Amino acid sequence: MATRIFVPRDAAARAVGADKVAAAIADETRRKGLAVEIVRTGSRGLFWLEPLVEIETPGGRIGFGPVEAQDVAGLFADGLPPASHPLCVGRPEEIPFLKKQTRITFARCGIIDPLSLADYRAHGGGRGLERARSIGAAATVAEVTKSGLRGRGGAGFPTGIKWKTVADTAADRKYIVCNADEGDSGTYADRMIMEGDPFLLIEGMAIAGFAVGATKGYVYIRSEYPDAIRVMEQAVALAGREGILGESAGFDIEIRVGAGAYVCGEETSLLESLEGKRGQVRAKPPLPAHKGLFGRPTVINNLISLATVPAILADGADAYAALGMGRSRGTMPIQLAGNVRHGGLFEAAFGLTLGEIVDGIGGGTRSGRPARAVQVGGPLGAYFPRKLFDTPFDYESFAALDGLIGHGGVVVFDDTVDMAHQARFALEFCAIESCGKCTPCRIGSVRGTETIDKIIRGERVAANLALITDLCQTLKFGSLCALGGFTPYPVMSAIRHFPEDFDRPPLEAAAD
Repeated sequence: MATRIFVPRDAAARAVGADKVAAAIADETRRKGLAVEIVRTGSRGLFWLEPLVEIETPGGRIGFGPVEAQDVAGLFADGLPPASHPLCVGRPEEIPFLKKQTRITFARCGIIDPLSLADYRAHGGGRGLERARSIGAAATVAEVTKSGLRGRGGAGFPTGIKWKTVADTAADRKYIVCNADEGDSGTYADRMIMEGDPFLLIEGMAIAGFAVGATKGYVYIRSEYPDAIRVMEQAVALAGREGILGESAGFDIEIRVGAGAYVCGEETSLLESLEGKRGQVRAKPPLPAHKGLFGRPTVINNLISLATVPAILADGADAYAALGMGRSRGTMPIQLAGNVRHGGLFEAAFGLTLGEIVDGIGGGTRSGRPARAVQVGGPLGAYFPRKLFDTPFDYESFAALDGLIGHGGVVVFDDTVDMAHQARFALEFCAIESCGKCTPCRIGSVRGTETIDKIIRGERVAANLALITDLCQTLKFGSLCALGGFTPYPVMSAIRHFPEDFDRPPLEAAAD
């Protein structure tokens, strides 16, 4: 019987040579006459160990990593690699980074063959949709509401309320739209699900369709994710052939690719793009739940929200709601990036502190220097200094400090970071990515970038800081959507917590 060897095909692993490693293993085992089956999986999310190769043994999988192509000959020198090999990391699930997690949404990532329905079902897939159909549409909406699941894309709006609104709205047709336009810096959870467990998303969307009476779903993926697009298209085709999707199932899914505009992560801009129009924000009301895609009631959820629904239905709302703190229930895929030693995805219940995330889970900075700041929530998220590292990771705690969790990206900076330049980046980013529909965002971001440049040059610093503060108030309360509305968060948090980086002498004086 062939021994199974698991090598990730996740884009992060491929970027550091996973394809070459898989090819080298195939060549080496063929040359040695070893009976093996190479299974390409998603990633477990331990990026500092990628490519992480796993060998199936009677006692469970044994991991080796990070493995490079030139390591393969030595790894298989005496047949299958022994546990005593220097690259052996033991059983992956015993690695502290994995062992401390509460994996619900990402339970199968890095374990199964992403395009094997048999593998998906063998690891519990499909139970959520089965239970939803057995309890009925109204009870399914009630379960999602009871679970406390909130939108994992940034706004944190209760998912069940959105579903009930669509379910209660009469229309000749309704839609489910998955927002997989993952554009925040330091985020990759959507991509990992699409590449590592695509049938989970399909099941979640099918449950949503059943619950609200929708017959068609769209997955909107950014064009920068070619691997995710390929896997999702193959998975949708497989699900169609198996009768999970299509006319007989009463629900179908189509993959749509966006051109990469950040503003299309905002739900109404995304809908405009799906309709073939320029991605610009719509005024609300009407809400998409009443009049969304093609003027019909539409559930538009972030990918992680939809991918979490199958577990809620399979195991019950109470089990999910038992995790977390306050109004932040369940788990969140925390994505560690930037200057951090152990970058990767860590799924845990809400309530960990920033310090526990950065120092305990992330292992501190990769440079070895002190961590000075953490940005949570993408390019429009607030910067938190070391003195706020006791802040719990939940929606309300962050909101109280003018911060946002967003999609769960945590980007770490050491003490060499220049926070004035980080504030400038936020304003420049908004200027570049603005859809141009509203004046505060379109013009305010450009004027803000110019004003920050004056501060960096040491020109009338106090007066220009006052101007930036006033401008940020206009952006926050006058913009049509969160792109302009959230840009003040990184700018003002940088000014508030790191004032020394803005107190600059004029360049001429500094040169003297």
